[in-house]
Amino acid sequence: MSFDRLSSLESQPTTTRRQDDPHYRDDPEFQRFTESLSTKLFELISNISRLSNQLSKKDTERGRERIHDMLEETREGFKEAGDGVKRAQAWPDLNVRRPAPSITQIANLEQPAQRYTNQKLSREFASALSEFQVVQRRAIERERASKAALEESQSAQSPSGDGQQQRQLLEEPRLAEQSEVDFQENLIIEREGEIRQIEQSVGELNELFRDVAHLVRDQGDMLDAIDVNVENTLTDTRGADVELRSASRYQKSARNKACCLLVILAVVLLIVVLAVVLG
Repeated sequence: MSFDRLSSLESQPTTTRRQDDPHYRDDPEFQRFTESLSTKLFELISNISRLSNQLSKKDTERGRERIHDMLEETREGFKEAGDGVKRAQAWPDLNVRRPAPSITQIANLEQPAQRYTNQKLSREFASALSEFQVVQRRAIERERASKAALEESQSAQSPSGDGQQQRQLLEEPRLAEQSEVDFQENLIIEREGEIRQIEQSVGELNELFRDVAHLVRDQGDMLDAIDVNVENTLTDTRGADVELRSASRYQKSARNKACCLLVILAVVLLIVVLAVVLG
């Protein structure tokens, strides 16, 4: 699955972009793009599993070719997936800080869906890439062991001993063995090239891993900032609630006092009226 097709999703026109609605949380284009990216990551994880199984089998020429092809395919897939993760992070308006929610919004408070999706994708990508790096190092050790075995076999085939007669006896077998020696030398050179290629890939993907790990840390910081902001809002809300309760108690007490005063005045007035009437 190529990310050229995925990148075209970002450029397609739509009448419901997030920037047209500040409360819109789930950009359909973003959702389609990240779903395709998730599918790509699933394929890469499956490749890692097959590679691990293949590396556990007996070392054969056919198996080695298959491992080489799978390594190359998975390596390129991770580079494309890494570009996809970065593109998702840079989605328009994704990283704009939102103001603190109002009191009426707290009950239904949710973090932006895109931010959570990006955090999930970044962590899955970093985890899968880490597993692939382990598999690549296993492949390097396998190639080194194969190279060492070839060198040992080549050394064992080298003739030893002195004397004209011995050289004459060995001349004809040596001619037959020379082609085998040349073949093994070519295999050794091939192993060295494969080892260098895998080591170079490990270095390149390490850079990609660090980039994505940095994004994950940034996401964690932003989510922490949002949590703190929400917590502060909730704290302010609780403080306001306490003040309202205090004010309510004060008003209730004031009403009770007013009622008592009215009763006292009524009693006094009644006594005065009775005194006037009876007098």
